[in-house]
Amino acid sequence: MNPFEEKIGQLRAGDIEKIEVTRDEFFLFREAWIKQEDKKFFRGIAGLKGNITYVYDTTIV
Repeated sequence: MNPFEEKIGQLRAGDIEKIEVTRDEFFLFREAWIKQEDKKFFRGIAGLKGNITYVYDTTIV
């Protein structure tokens, strides 16, 4: 099982505030994220050296 599937569920439920994804982990995260029906609510915030912080934001239209 992809470890990001559980983290995505926790983020959606509000159990965690964000998911930190490194450049090396991106494609593993993407594999889990692309399966989500509500994927448009996951907002990625670019960081340094290719790192991305994802938050769940239902205010996005």
